[in-house]
Amino acid sequence: MRVYLVQHGEAESMDVDPQRPLTDHGRRVTQRMAEMAAKLDLGVGEIRHSGKTRAQQTAGLFARALSLMGEVNETPNLGPTDDVKPVAQDIQSQGQSVMLVGHLPFMSHMAGYLVNQNPDDSPVEFHNSGILCLERGQDGWQVLWHLTPD
Repeated sequence: MRVYLVQHGEAESMDVDPQRPLTDHGRRVTQRMAEMAAKLDLGVGEIRHSGKTRAQQTAGLFARALSLMGEVNETPNLGPTDDVKPVAQDIQSQGQSVMLVGHLPFMSHMAGYLVNQNPDDSPVEFHNSGILCLERGQDGWQVLWHLTPD
């Protein structure tokens, strides 16, 4: 089983729009990353997002590219400062690969918790629209690859 952690695309500042939608640049970069993900044939069964506009828009771009429009769900506990343990427990009980689209510091904490059993010890530095692929093996979760827009 794999988990794909995606930080939402570049969003507008609160001063420009309190809903913080993706910027034009954020949409373009996220679209490019989603198209790259589609070429990798990830085998994602579901995309979950926090419900915040920027995460929902990012999830939608990935869903279209991965042909998963019916499998995109707003999920509780994916907010920027939420505790990662409930989500980690839930995904570990899943049989299918899942993509989580959310925010910092949550994504960094989730990676640290799964890989190093320490939410403060992330194995990677996240970037807007970047994708971290983790795979669960016999010895726990490991980083399989990390794609950034750079």
